[in-house]
Amino acid sequence: MKRVSCGIATLGVVLLLGSPATTQSQAGGGQQAPPMTNLQVWPKDTPPAQVMQTMTAFNESLGVQCSYCHVQEGPGGRTDFASDEKREKRVARQMILLRDSINVMMPAVVGKPAGAGPTAGAGAPGAPVRVLCRSCHRGLPIPRQLADVVTEAGASGGAVAGLAKYMELRSRYYGGQEYDFGEASLVTIAQRALTAKSPDDAIAYLQANLKYFPRSSSSYQAMAQARTAKGDTRGAIANLEKALELDPASAQARNQLQRLKGQ
Repeated sequence: MKRVSCGIATLGVVLLLGSPATTQSQAGGGQQAPPMTNLQVWPKDTPPAQVMQTMTAFNESLGVQCSYCHVQEGPGGRTDFASDEKREKRVARQMILLRDSINVMMPAVVGKPAGAGPTAGAGAPGAPVRVLCRSCHRGLPIPRQLADVVTEAGASGGAVAGLAKYMELRSRYYGGQEYDFGEASLVTIAQRALTAKSPDDAIAYLQANLKYFPRSSSSYQAMAQARTAKGDTRGAIANLEKALELDPASAQARNQLQRLKGQ
């Protein structure tokens, strides 16, 4: 999705841009834009340039466009940036207040002072890290974890549907910050399938993971658990032997293998 610099979103739209005329005069004749309208969280005399800078940060943090929260219907449609019609904008104001309240409490929670002096603050040595919109949203308007999205898809269609969703998200977001496509993700999803008593689905997820991470000892260990659940002790032993070949220091795999061989 193309990200527009004026974008706004769920975790950030506390300030509202002015009318279309305001935007045009700001871009066109070098005239100073009048104050923004309907500011409810920030001071009403906040400079328009500061508002625009914040809108850009919201856009990048949530991966959305202006129309996510603002009434902006496109050519021939209605544009009303000051309107509170959309639920996303109303929620956003509360979310920004929540974010700010967390940052106010952070120094006491982590036991670090916010700092003192004219240059102190979030970036001061020893000061606690500030929570930003991006901290949770990671470029997504609804910041769900990959395992949750894939598990939900697999709830009705099994591993076939789950892996289809995984591949869809991977092709769209791989290399970005939105989702974690690391070695542990599909292992976690497989373990959830195993907990749901779907060992075949768990094996399918782990086999897919081994295509991306062929030296994943944890994938073979999880595969052994799934095969054990199916009563396939011989297959589980083979998986654990492979896991130990890849990671000889894994006490968990070694203990699991000894138990199976003891049986």
